[in-house]
Amino acid sequence: MTSILEVHDLHLRRGERTILAGATFSIARGGVAALMGPSGSGKTTILRAIAGLERFDRGTIHVEGVRLQGGVKTSTALLKNLRRQVGLVFQFHHLFDHLSALRNITLAPTHVLGVPTQAADARAMELLAALGVEHRAAALPRELSGGEAQRVAIARALAVDPPLLMMDEPTASLDPSRRNELGELLAQLAGQNRTILLSTHDNDFARRWATTILRMDRGVVV
Repeated sequence: MTSILEVHDLHLRRGERTILAGATFSIARGGVAALMGPSGSGKTTILRAIAGLERFDRGTIHVEGVRLQGGVKTSTALLKNLRRQVGLVFQFHHLFDHLSALRNITLAPTHVLGVPTQAADARAMELLAALGVEHRAAALPRELSGGEAQRVAIARALAVDPPLLMMDEPTASLDPSRRNELGELLAQLAGQNRTILLSTHDNDFARRWATTILRMDRGVVV
C-alpha cells in the first residue's frame, strides 16, 4: 500500500529546547492513524509542520507530491498546493467568531482557491448535512455547542477536499457519547478514500478507532 505521508528525520529547536529530534514515520493511504505520547513529546508540532504552519530546521515531509524541506522557506505557491492536500482541525477549533458556520467553511474555497460563491455555498451545505449540523449553518461560533463547533471545523477542513485530514486532540473536550460519535465519523471519512491522522492522549479512543498507532517520546517516534 502506498504512503500518503512520509516524514523523515524531522528536527526542530526553539532556543535551547529540542522539540523534534529526528522524527521519522510514514502513513499508509486510508485508515485512521493515531499519534500518541506524553505532553511535550512533539505531537502537535508535527501536525503543524505537516500543515505548513511550523518551520522546521532539518528533514523532509512528503505529502501527496508536495515536498517540504527543513531550513528552507516554503514558497507561497507550494503552500497553496499543500492546502489542497492537507486539512487540519485545531484542538480549540479556531473558528472566526464574526462569521457564521457557513461562512467559516466557504472562506478558504472562495478567497484562496477562487471557487464561485454559489458553488462554495452548495459544497458547504453538503458537508454540514453529512456531518449532521446543516441546521446550524447560520449560527455564529459562540452559539454552537462544543460538538457542533468541532463538526463545523471538520467541514471547514474538508471544504477543499484534502486527501489527508489531521486533528489535534479531537476528544479533549468531548464526553464519552460524543467520543463514540466522533470515532464513527472518522471511520466513515476514512472509508471515503481519505486518510486521518490525529494526535491524542485518549488511549481508549485510539485503541478502538485507530487502524495504526504511532508513539512519540522526546521528539521522535519510538
